[in-house]
Amino acid sequence: MPNMSLNKNPMPSQAPDVRNKNFQEVALGYTEEIALDEAARCLNCKNSPCVSGCPVNVHIPDFIKKIVEKDYEGAYQVIAQSSTLPAVCGRVCPQETQCESKCVRGIKGDPVGIGRLERFVADRHNEMANAEVKVPESNGHSVAIVGSGPSGLTCAGDLARLGYKVTVFEALHTAGGVLVYGIPEFRLPKAIVAREVELLRKMGVDIETNIIIGKTLTIDELFEKGFEAVFIGSGAGLPNFMNIPGESLKGVYSANEYLTRSNLMKAFRDDPDTPIMKGGRVAVVGGGNVAMDAARTALRLGAEKVYIVYRRSMEELPARKEEVEHAIEEGIDFQLLRNPVEILGYKNPDDPRDPKNGFVTSMRVQKMELGEPDAKGRRRPVPVEGSEYELEVDAVVMAIGTSPNPLIKNTTQGLEVNPRGGIIVNEDGLTSRDAVYAGGDAVTGAATVISAMGAGKTAAAAIDKALNGK
Repeated sequence: MPNMSLNKNPMPSQAPDVRNKNFQEVALGYTEEIALDEAARCLNCKNSPCVSGCPVNVHIPDFIKKIVEKDYEGAYQVIAQSSTLPAVCGRVCPQETQCESKCVRGIKGDPVGIGRLERFVADRHNEMANAEVKVPESNGHSVAIVGSGPSGLTCAGDLARLGYKVTVFEALHTAGGVLVYGIPEFRLPKAIVAREVELLRKMGVDIETNIIIGKTLTIDELFEKGFEAVFIGSGAGLPNFMNIPGESLKGVYSANEYLTRSNLMKAFRDDPDTPIMKGGRVAVVGGGNVAMDAARTALRLGAEKVYIVYRRSMEELPARKEEVEHAIEEGIDFQLLRNPVEILGYKNPDDPRDPKNGFVTSMRVQKMELGEPDAKGRRRPVPVEGSEYELEVDAVVMAIGTSPNPLIKNTTQGLEVNPRGGIIVNEDGLTSRDAVYAGGDAVTGAATVISAMGAGKTAAAAIDKALNGK
């Protein structure tokens, strides 16, 4: 019998006043009992509208039906037909604006907890899975993947299963891209990413770290090495700034730097290899998921007060609703309809190395009000005259977006990009260069993990068609 409850089963979580002091995962995952109860809410609709909301077209009703039947490994295999990173997607995908937004149960209540069920299935599989992996038979072709983020890992996995010799080139010292440097441990445990990377290695994928394509090697040199196609999944790692006075002060970070120091370099440890601001008052500028990650990280690093400074209202916050709720529960102060105009500081007379730069002491903020809609349909923030005030802070984290790094474009002749720096591709992910494909944030700018995975799948299929006639 279907479970006709209008309410989605809540996710068990650490208590807010406990989790804001540690880096352990906040959401604890569904138990088997809760998963069975939630799966019973699915109506197994004949036209499956939820599938159309998934960028990689996971057969959602089919895997949920397997859960109802207690065939959890069967459920995993259904997901694995479409998604290479289910344990990741179950944690970080914005299901509320994708698959769950199409769920029929959402018309008169909560949609089915698709993402939570995906996580349950993936975690159970990982606990039970046999470590042995079958290496596909070689088809004699080789492909280079630039970047080991979600698009690169997906493209590599799909091609490896088809028998391609795949080599992934990663600029950092650890594979995983934004999954390891950008998303905090309390949202996505790094052991999960490491396991997915290890599975690719067992399938025969070579992963070379500390290789910067465009500097260590160029795209042209990859072809000279014998690769027959190249997929660029290098992400959007170039941080944006506001270009306001004071952004060069000590204590001002980009969110990329701040999160990389904490997530990848483990700056939260007592004896870190890299420094980071701990304690004090921290202002995070921005309203997206990255801003929430930075603000919640600052709390866990011991900040006595953390502000989110965002120029629109709560209704316009682009971050996931769940992340905003978690941030509020953990005690983060939302300064909404506020926009920084200057970062203030003082010079340190004991530090003669850089006389121009001092240390952050406060941020001048201007109140805003919402005016007419902009090109994206969001009401444009308008400054309120005479409303400026100072917010005392010791550090500022700029989380206002990122752009693709121009390094590959600048070292690859004939590679066309759009005005925002994104690589231009056709519907198959093919760039303006023959046999060079691209996808994910390197094309779109900062977007979601699952959309990047979708681009990796599309490119893998196109590469296979071009090289193997399939």
